[in-house]
Amino acid sequence: MNKLNFKIGNVDIGLDAPLFVIAGPCVIESRDICLDIADRLIKIAASSGVGMIFKASFDKANRSSLSSFRGPGLEKGLEILAAVHRETDLPVMTDVHEPGQAGIAGEVVDCLQVPAFLCRQTDLLCACARTGKPVNIKKGQFLSPDEMKNAVEKVRACDNKKILLTERGTFFGYNRLVSDMTAIDTMKKLGCPVVFDATHSTQQPGGLGDASAGRPEFAPILAKAAVAAGANGLFIEVHTDPAEAKSDAASIMPIDWLEDLLRVCKKIFEVVRK
Repeated sequence: MNKLNFKIGNVDIGLDAPLFVIAGPCVIESRDICLDIADRLIKIAASSGVGMIFKASFDKANRSSLSSFRGPGLEKGLEILAAVHRETDLPVMTDVHEPGQAGIAGEVVDCLQVPAFLCRQTDLLCACARTGKPVNIKKGQFLSPDEMKNAVEKVRACDNKKILLTERGTFFGYNRLVSDMTAIDTMKKLGCPVVFDATHSTQQPGGLGDASAGRPEFAPILAKAAVAAGANGLFIEVHTDPAEAKSDAASIMPIDWLEDLLRVCKKIFEVVRK
C-alpha cells in the first residue's frame, strides 16, 4: 500500500501524518468575508494545534435552483483566494468542474478538489492530476467506497500520487444522506489519506424544495466519530453568520464551534493512533 506523505502548503498530509482540517465558507461571497473567516481560522489553528487549509468555491455549479447564488466566477474567485493565501499564509483549496479550469486554478491554489458528483469524470480527474498539485476527490454520494479505486487509479495513471479521498455520506433518496464510518478504513486501504466531510454529511439534499436542508448540530458528532474511526483529516464548512451564508446556509457550521471541536478531535486522534 502506497503510504506517500506530501504537503498542502505547510500542512503535512498522509496516512501517518497529524490531524488536519479543511475549512472555510462553502462559496466565495466576498473578499472581506473570506479574509475575516481566514483570520479566525489562523487563530483556531494556533490554539488547537491542528493544521488548517482554507477552502472556498469560486463557482457552485450544482446548486439545487437556477436562481441560487453560484459565486464570483473563476477569475475573480482566484483573485480572492490568492489574496487569502498572500495575507494569511494559509494554504488554499478550491473545486473545479471542468478540465479547462484545472490548469488555471492550479496556478493559484495549493490543492484542487473534484466535487462528489464529478468523481467519475476521467478528463477532469486527469486535468487536475496533470497540474502536479494535490487532488482531493470527494466520494460520490452514489458510489460505494470500494469504487473510489477507479478514481484513484485515474489520477495515479497521470503521474500524480498526491491524492486525498473525502467521505461525505451516501444518498439513499428521500432527502437523506447516511454516513458509513467503515468507508473511512475501506478507502484508506487504497493508500490515500481519507478526509471526513462533517457538514455536507448533515445535508438533506433538496430538502427545502429549491435548496438543501441540513442538521448542522450533528456535524460535531459525526466529526468525532470519524476521527475515532481513523479519518486522517476533517472537512468542515464554517461561517461567521451561517443564517446569511449564500450557499449551504442550512448545513454550514458556526465558526464559533470549531476551536473546541478541533481540540476534542485532536485528543481522539492521538488516542486512536496510540
